[in-house]
This record gives sequence, C-alpha cells and structure tokens, in this order.
Amino acid sequence: MVDADWHDNAMVTMVHQGGFVRVRKRDLERLTTEVMQLRDFLPKVISRDVLEKVRQGHVVDVVKERIELEREQLQQDYLHLCSRLDAAHCECQREREEKLALRQQLWVSQEQLQQQAEFCTTLGVASCTLLWSVSSKEEVIKDILADRKAEAFLAVAAQTLESFVGQSLDREGKVEQQTSSQEMQFVLALAGIVTNIAAVTCGRDFLSSSAHMLLDTLMQLLGVMKPGVFSKLKVLMLMALYNVSISIKGLKYISESSCLLQLLPSLLQDSDGEVCHCALRLLQSLLLQNNEALPCVGPMLWDRLPLAHLQQLCSSRNPILRQAAEEMLDHLAALGGPWRDTLNGMDKKGPSQGSVTKPEKF
Repeated sequence: MVDADWHDNAMVTMVHQGGFVRVRKRDLERLTTEVMQLRDFLPKVISRDVLEKVRQGHVVDVVKERIELEREQLQQDYLHLCSRLDAAHCECQREREEKLALRQQLWVSQEQLQQQAEFCTTLGVASCTLLWSVSSKEEVIKDILADRKAEAFLAVAAQTLESFVGQSLDREGKVEQQTSSQEMQFVLALAGIVTNIAAVTCGRDFLSSSAHMLLDTLMQLLGVMKPGVFSKLKVLMLMALYNVSISIKGLKYISESSCLLQLLPSLLQDSDGEVCHCALRLLQSLLLQNNEALPCVGPMLWDRLPLAHLQQLCSSRNPILRQAAEEMLDHLAALGGPWRDTLNGMDKKGPSQGSVTKPEKF
C-alpha cells in the first residue's frame, strides 16, 4: 500500500515538472483497448443527429473564422477609404479656396481690362477723329504715306471695319445704329481717313497698288450690311471706292471685282438717298471711264440694273440725287446695247450736262 502511494506521487511530480510519465505496458494496452472500444461503441451510443450537429458546428466555426477575417479586412478598407475621403475633402476645400481666389483675380482683371479697353477706345476715337480732320489736307496725306507705317495702319483699318460689321451681324438682326457711340465714331473716322487718302493722287496710287486687302474688305462689307443700316459708313466706303476709281490702276482693280458689280444694283435701291447717290457716282465712274472693261462690265449689269428705279429717282425731291439719276440714264442710253431699247421706251428729260469726276473729301 505504501509502495503504491509513493508511485502515484512520483508520477504526479514528474508531470508537474514537465517530464515524461512512466506507464506500465499493461496499463497502456488497457487504455488503447478502451479507446478503440469507445470508437466502436460511440456511434451506437450517440445518434447521427448529434454527430451531424457536431460537424455543422465545426463548419460554422470555420465560416465564423472566415467571416471574422473578412470583417477585419473590410474594417481596414473602411478606415483606408475614410482616410482618403478626409484627404479628398481637404483637397476639395483647398481647390475651392483657390477657385474663389482665382475668380476674384479674374473679376479684378476683367475690370482692369474693361477700363483699359474704354481708355484705348477713347484714345483711338480722339486720335482717329483728329487724323480724319487733318487728313483733308494733301500735305498731311503725303506725310502719312511717306511713313512706312501706312500699310500697317490700313491693314488695321480693314480688320477693324470687318470686326465691327461682323459683330453687328452676330446680334441676330437686332442691330441699332448708335452713331453717337464711341465704336461707331471710331469706325467712321477710320473710313473717313481712307476716303481722304483716296482723294489725293498719291493716295489713290498707293491704295491701288499696296492696299488691295483694304479695297476687298470695303467691297465685301458693302455686300453684307443690310439696307438702311450704317448708312454713314456705307457712304464713306462708297466714296473711298469712288475716289480710288479715278486712278487708272484703281479703276481697273475695282472693275475686275465681280462682287462689287453684283452689289451696285442693290445699293442703288437703298432707302438712304445719300447711299444711293454715292452708288450712282461709283457706277458712272466704272461705266464711263473704263472703256476697256466695258465689254466685260456691261453684260454683268444689263440684267441687274434697276432701270425703273433709276427712272423714279429722276423725280426725287433731292436735286443732287435727281440730277445724278438723269445723268446716269443719259449715259446708259449713249452706251447703247440692251439698255438703249429699254430706255427709249421710258419718258426721260433731255440730256443733262455730264458731271465732272472729282475726288471727294470728308
């Protein structure tokens, strides 16, 4: 009895010390036999439902562990997205502040640009108006042409006229003639300077040889401006072309433009009497001074000239316009061709004295 107790205590002591346990071979065999018996009899003792529940519990534990891992991953993703969201909010706030600052700078710049534009417009109007006034003297025109900046000035004048008329056409037909506006005065001054340059012999020669772009622009703009709109500007353009037509080179260049020849008949029917009168004078210059181009010019005008309207102008209350219309009909009848038969059937006054071609200044 004493030996058995000592043996049990020794075994317990060895287990607590973490060493090996000595077991008798007979006891180990008996333990193995009992384990095998439990394996055989356990399914008979425990029902299949219990075993299935145990298996399902194990599966649930595995699924739970996987879900826990996924939850931890989602939590990390959530924290990462929150961090990115905070960074995006900070970036958005910074960009919003920068945008507000840039908008403020843009507003200030626009105000400054508007002030500068108004100043430049005022300065341009004053300068061009003064230049228009002094350009009525031939000596001034010679001084202008003697400078190498004349071509650049005329190019700027052409671009300015084209831009002004183009912006007016973009207003969907709501064009209002604001003759007192600075822009209109600026454009009229430019056109007046060109007209006065063309009124001098050296100026006509210069325009005929070195300012074709300006002449083309004038003829083109006369075609796009609607009747009754910008009449003063039309008058200046027509008189500039008329002055250029006095020179041989200028007359030849203008006569070769089919655009102007197709345009003149419609200008003759403009509601403004001064525009109609200037168109008559230009047409007279083209028909009466250019015998070489008459065979080409005549056929283009035979079917376009509003002879009936010219006959009505002979009864106009405006004596200058009435005289110009009478002279035009007389000259057309003298030229012969298809006009003679038509004009012979109209009631006309006697032939008037031919007008002398003189340059016009404004």
